[in-house]
Amino acid sequence: MISYLKNRVRGYLAQLLAESNQDLRTSGSTKASLRLLYNYYQEQAREGNNLRIGDTGLRVFSQFEEDGILMYIFATIGTTTKSYVDVGSADGVNSNCANFALNFGWHGLCIDGNAENIKNGEAFFRNHPDTRLFPPKFVRAKVTRENTNTLITQAGFTGEIDLLSIDIDGNDYHIWENLTAIDPRVVIIETHVEFGMENIVVPYDPDYSYPGKHPQYHGASVVAMENLAKRKGYRLVGSNNYGFNTIYIRNGIGEELVPGVAVESILGHPRNRDRFELFKPIRNWDYETPLHP
Repeated sequence: MISYLKNRVRGYLAQLLAESNQDLRTSGSTKASLRLLYNYYQEQAREGNNLRIGDTGLRVFSQFEEDGILMYIFATIGTTTKSYVDVGSADGVNSNCANFALNFGWHGLCIDGNAENIKNGEAFFRNHPDTRLFPPKFVRAKVTRENTNTLITQAGFTGEIDLLSIDIDGNDYHIWENLTAIDPRVVIIETHVEFGMENIVVPYDPDYSYPGKHPQYHGASVVAMENLAKRKGYRLVGSNNYGFNTIYIRNGIGEELVPGVAVESILGHPRNRDRFELFKPIRNWDYETPLHP
């Protein structure tokens, strides 16, 4: 049933895109198709049926198939605030959060250090019929471990939110480690699959910007990120297909329907065999080894 619905949604969207030049990501037909799928997931949750997260992925605005996975998660565990914080949002459109803002009525905060990204994002949401009356907030800032909590609280976001997305190509681990201003129910964060099963993190550098002194010398391994998640009270539940956007749910929320998974399952895509090779030239560089929870 789930494959049938997903194929029906994708086929219908592909047909409409072929017939029109308009942006159909927020058309009435798209919204109806997404709601159909969302309602199906809710029905499965009510009946106590677990679905495989890897089978739920689809892309509307996200870079890969994160939109579908996150839709499934929130249809299953429910929402509370319908709010998000997107750290490293770029323009906030091609993000893990835009589908919720534009097709499900969520509100959020986008933080990015690029002025052009902020300008484009503000214009897009301010002029879009789904968000023009209450667009997401945008903050231009280089995110550091020291300023993230202040940036978020000054923008008016505190306490529980539904979704936190962190993707800054570098200090992602350190930002989440130090984040206390908000209490996200779900976290999606970029993680460095190239480090394989090592429990390592590149040391914090507030001045870092990608690619740094080596394009693979940044971030944290999946093992290290899961250890951080456990210390903060979260469980690993999945990732995008390639494994580098890992997803965590706060403990006490929906364990029966969205259970935790092993790190090994995140690293199983055949692409990662080649990615592991990229670690070899920097294997002996300086790393931190986080404590196990």
